[in-house]
Amino acid sequence: HSGLNVCFMKRICNGCNWAAQKRGMLDCAFCRTPCPDNDADKLAMVQARVVKKDPVAMNHLGDKYCHGKNGLQKDMRKALELWTEAAEL
Repeated sequence: HSGLNVCFMKRICNGCNWAAQKRGMLDCAFCRTPCPDNDADKLAMVQARVVKKDPVAMNHLGDKYCHGKNGLQKDMRKALELWTEAAEL
């Protein structure tokens, strides 16, 4: 009943997001960043957070590598590296 906003790697309640959109706020309800339109933009936002050593972003990207989502090749080795680094932070 919530979605992960890749701009700041926090979950937002679907109802809160819907209420913000109803008031004309089509960007992120918290940070006002424009919502990404495609997988490449989502991936770029997550990777920017990974570079800043955000453990939530590392875990999220590890999941994407594990399952081969968002245009990434399935890579368990990379997923484990990201999960390990996130756990150490």
